[in-house]
Amino acid sequence: MAADRDVREPAAGGDSAPRRTSLAAERTYLAWLRTGLAALGLALAVGRLIPALIDVHRAPFAALGLGYGLFGAFLIAYAAYSSLSVRAALERNGRLPDDRWAIVVTTVCGLILAVVTIILVLVTL
Repeated sequence: MAADRDVREPAAGGDSAPRRTSLAAERTYLAWLRTGLAALGLALAVGRLIPALIDVHRAPFAALGLGYGLFGAFLIAYAAYSSLSVRAALERNGRLPDDRWAIVVTTVCGLILAVVTIILVLVTL
C-alpha cells in the first residue's frame, strides 16, 4: 500500500514538506471519516434507540436521526473528495484546494442539528 504513494523521500537528517503535507492530509481524512462514522452511530441512537428507551412518538426522533445520517454520509463523502483533491494537488505540485465551503456547510448543518436536538429534548421533558 505504501509503495503506491507518491511521496518524496526526505533529505538526510530532515523531512520534506510534501511528505509532511501528505501525512497531514491523511490524518485530516481519517478525522473527517471518524466524525462521519460517529454521526452515523448517533443517527442510529437518536432515530431508533432513544424512542424505544423513553417511550415517545418515533417520528420526530426518526427525522432527527435521518438528519444525522445525512450529515454523516456527507462527511464521509467530503472526506474522500478532499483527500483525493489534496493528493492530486500534491502530485502536480499545484495549490492545495480551498474548501472553505465545506466549513460553512458543516457548521450550518451542525448548528441546525444542534438546535433541532435541543428543541426535541425540551419538548420531551
